[in-house]
Amino acid sequence: MPRGDGRLTHDLDPHAPGPQDACGVFGVWAPGEEVAKLTYFGLYALQHRGQEAAGIAVSDGSSVVVYKDLGLVSQVFDEPTLGSLRGHLAVGHTRYSTTGGSTWENAQPTFRTTGDGAGLALCHNGNLVNTAELAGRAANEGVAGAFASTTDSDLVTALIAARQDMSVEAAAMDVLPMLRGAFSFTFMDETTLYAARDPQGVRPLVLGRLERGWVVASETAALDICGASFVREVEPGELLAIDEDGLRSQHFAPAEPKGCIFEYVYLARPDTTISGRGVHAARVEIGRRLAKEHPADADLVIPVPESGTPAAVGYAEASGIPYGLGLVKNSYVGRTFIQPSQTIRQLGIRLKLNPLRDVIRGKRLVVVDDSIVRGNTQRALIRMLREAGALEVHVRISSPPVKWPCFYGIDFASRAELIANGLDVDGVRASINADSLGYVSEQGLISATEQPVNRLCTACFTGEYPIPLGEPEVLGKHVLEGIGRRAMSEGAPAVTGWTGQQAGSPVVPGGADDALNRP
Repeated sequence: MPRGDGRLTHDLDPHAPGPQDACGVFGVWAPGEEVAKLTYFGLYALQHRGQEAAGIAVSDGSSVVVYKDLGLVSQVFDEPTLGSLRGHLAVGHTRYSTTGGSTWENAQPTFRTTGDGAGLALCHNGNLVNTAELAGRAANEGVAGAFASTTDSDLVTALIAARQDMSVEAAAMDVLPMLRGAFSFTFMDETTLYAARDPQGVRPLVLGRLERGWVVASETAALDICGASFVREVEPGELLAIDEDGLRSQHFAPAEPKGCIFEYVYLARPDTTISGRGVHAARVEIGRRLAKEHPADADLVIPVPESGTPAAVGYAEASGIPYGLGLVKNSYVGRTFIQPSQTIRQLGIRLKLNPLRDVIRGKRLVVVDDSIVRGNTQRALIRMLREAGALEVHVRISSPPVKWPCFYGIDFASRAELIANGLDVDGVRASINADSLGYVSEQGLISATEQPVNRLCTACFTGEYPIPLGEPEVLGKHVLEGIGRRAMSEGAPAVTGWTGQQAGSPVVPGGADDALNRP
């Protein structure tokens, strides 16, 4: 089935999509600037955070216009479209779905009209864990259009817009404390740009300064690309408002920081800075620690590009083993809508990575990658390297074993599908057919981030979720696809038609149980 994002990954190997982040968000308030183009370039810098859909909302002070569609940022927008989006204020979004399916209705920004006729457009990075509870509240309150799409983001937009006789700012301060989970929001009405971050600050959100305005974005790299200087991070539990009167800040909840550690491992761009720590520097340091924790007798260190490259550099530096490029990545594999035939699908990983045989032949390799989720990709990669003449393949992973799903905005597999959940390290090694396998320790990873352990979320490694999850039957990507149109009664969530795809569900096929027997 064709995917809205144009990527082949899931079609080539539907059992091995990598971890995907929820989204990238951007907002700009800058009279006199071409805010739509600034937003376009900001989203372009955040494209790695989501490739299913993209959208921009713009206001000229009198009305809010939204343009969005399925596809990459460069596929959704062109010069004439951006030229028609005129104003002084904009928000933008690039999406990977973690709540709600990949449909046009679920693309963002979401839009609602408030009681006094103002337009409200909202962009969301993260994932709420009390979506069903919020849906029940919306049903009880008779919130108009609350179920027009099936995303937690649209539900939040509807709840804010439904606050009668309240400004958007006041309505947001009323609704934000109701939300539980991960959220970094940029939203706007005709005159004001808003930004808000959940009390745990799970997903990143930063504030930047333009000569004639302000910018908020998921990552500092997006500030760089549009010429904004970094001011500070949006604080956990903070709501910012930016308009002609300047910048205002208020807190809707006390800060309890628990930033996502996987941003350092994989999700964020290497040229981004999080909590004062450069992501590239952190990844190189992870590689150094990996070399000390899991040395190997080998001839060459090679990365799985691009996410394994900085850690491979660090591993080579600390181990003294030469660094080399043994795999060539096709950077454009994600730019086609053409469905692969069965013959091409069988090539699998070769459409993304191809070995340099002259480099690999006769060598004992250390192969550095960022994570192992299901194991299928690594299994195919190792087979390919051995066919290219590698004598030994020693796999080193720059994160601890991923044993638990994420409910805060990363679309990992369910727990039943996570290979490290059912197999020990040697079992995983045997499953992927590596000569040896080593993961960086949790302590080694935390040390490389230079962040205090009590300010990080490590739930995907430890199962210790810093934000209570609630009942499993009201968790999951498609919770609102089956939501009832009635109020939630005591102990009876208004959720029907549940698909059984929640974490650990026995109906989820595959998983670690049959990992050793997979082809």
